[in-house]
Amino acid sequence: MTFALNISRSITGQPWKWRGEGADAREPGYLPDDLVTQLLLARGCPRDALEAHRNPTIRAFMPDPSLFRDMDAAAERLADAVQRGEDVRIFGDYDVDGATSAALLIRLLRDLGLAAKPYIPDRLMEGYGPSGEALVRLAGEGATLIVTVDCGAQAFEALAMARETGVDVVVVDHHKCSAALPLALALVNPNRLDEGDEAATHGHLAAVGVAFLLGAALVRVLRGRRWFATRAEPALMELLDIVALGTVADVAQLKGLNRAFVAQGLKVMAKRRNIGLAALIDASRLTRAPLCHDLGFALGPRINAGGRVGQADLGVRLLTTDDPAEAARIAEQLNQYNEERRAIESSVQEQAEALLAAQGNRAVAVIAGQGWHPGVIGIVAGRIKEKAGRPAIVIALDEDGVGKGSGRSISGVDLGAAVMAAKDSGLLVAGGGHAMAAGLTVAADRVEALADFLDDRLSAAVARARDDRALLIDAVLAPAGVNPDFIAAIEAGGPYGAGWPAPRIAAGPMRVIKADIVGNGHLRAIMGGEDGRSFKTIAFRQAQTDLGQAILGAPRDRRLWVAGRAKIDDWGSRPAAELHLEDAAWAD
Repeated sequence: MTFALNISRSITGQPWKWRGEGADAREPGYLPDDLVTQLLLARGCPRDALEAHRNPTIRAFMPDPSLFRDMDAAAERLADAVQRGEDVRIFGDYDVDGATSAALLIRLLRDLGLAAKPYIPDRLMEGYGPSGEALVRLAGEGATLIVTVDCGAQAFEALAMARETGVDVVVVDHHKCSAALPLALALVNPNRLDEGDEAATHGHLAAVGVAFLLGAALVRVLRGRRWFATRAEPALMELLDIVALGTVADVAQLKGLNRAFVAQGLKVMAKRRNIGLAALIDASRLTRAPLCHDLGFALGPRINAGGRVGQADLGVRLLTTDDPAEAARIAEQLNQYNEERRAIESSVQEQAEALLAAQGNRAVAVIAGQGWHPGVIGIVAGRIKEKAGRPAIVIALDEDGVGKGSGRSISGVDLGAAVMAAKDSGLLVAGGGHAMAAGLTVAADRVEALADFLDDRLSAAVARARDDRALLIDAVLAPAGVNPDFIAAIEAGGPYGAGWPAPRIAAGPMRVIKADIVGNGHLRAIMGGEDGRSFKTIAFRQAQTDLGQAILGAPRDRRLWVAGRAKIDDWGSRPAAELHLEDAAWAD
């Protein structure tokens, strides 16, 4: 087996391997003639699709919406509602994907002359997804059409109750489906088990991406009905900023159509035409046009904070307002809720990590705590997953003995399918999700049985995934090569995110010039190379790990290779390059 830089075991205990083909050429000092081509090929881009992926456009990747089951029925029903001026409610989930999906349809329908209203359930009082009580209440208020977004694929009882009232329900979702489907006028979901092969290839879309396809189908239907003979056709592409935000924040894989959504959506976002998004960018203290990672780490968490610890509908209200003063107020509210969320999250994470240490080495870390805030358990599950290197489910138990759980998985382990199997076996009150994330409701006295079930079902898959663990390297640079020009060059291969990872570089050999701990357990270090150049590195939440302790205690005369993501540090008087450190290995 060929290891990158001959590193078979790093400080964190994993081998370094080359990503993609042509590994033998990537030795120190080597730079491909066409760096972006190398990056695209290493991420699985076919050679005949290189040009389409260099500048991903909607035209190049957009499928015919009619490929998807029930899409035409959903579009026809929405077109009827537009032309009749019906009372339409958009029932969205309380996370970013739900908020952006709801906002997209509300803005589009508003441009078509229909004032649809949002309904976002309260996480604590109502829980995930449409409840029968809520749907019946909306019908009683006069709604004749309800569109659920980012939820509904498993809402059998709720949709049956809605059917009895006579209200039509259209489901727009992307979560895994059962073989049986709930009663709905139309259920649009590329992850339906009966979906056609071509449509099923779009199973990686976030719900907001599916909502965009429905929007395109709706406009096409109305165009065929000559609805635009006397009115302007809406600019659907101007809504791509919302699509990009929901796609990245939901950690959808950035391949195919999702790459086009994000690449083009960032261009729309830079124009600041959405008043609410512009206010959120300002509240996030961004002084430049947002980049892809800003959607996941700056804007998305603030939208999410409303649903986690504040008012569930703040996100969709922000994204649909045209009032700058209202947008500024909501953005600041979300900013404050985000700070509150961080404090709650830190407390729950500390308790969860203590329980993890006493749990043993199960295939899936299933951790439950009394009184934990349900709004932060998904974030904490992600942190536990990273720390343990295996899937994790964090469960908040209430005083009635009911647990709300959220899970995060590792590549190669389908957690959503396992949770649905647990539900089918009677272990769960409710449950669902997709490969990398899942949610569930479980009785407190069934938590241990759930852990046993997941251990039995997923132990082999987790073992395979962990055996295959390796740090994938894209390029090796001398320290002087880690500079803003190089970072600008690799950005041309983006957008980067889930399923299309940002390039990881190795640099060195280096010596530790200075190292200390900053913030909440972050490791900061200045590294110097034999070429006389140095740069700053930071390893988030790594100060107390093997990696952090090795660098803090590194002798001045020992050299090491460092690996991570090269980023621009724009806090100083001029931009500088820094490395977000993920691993290191001794060079001598």
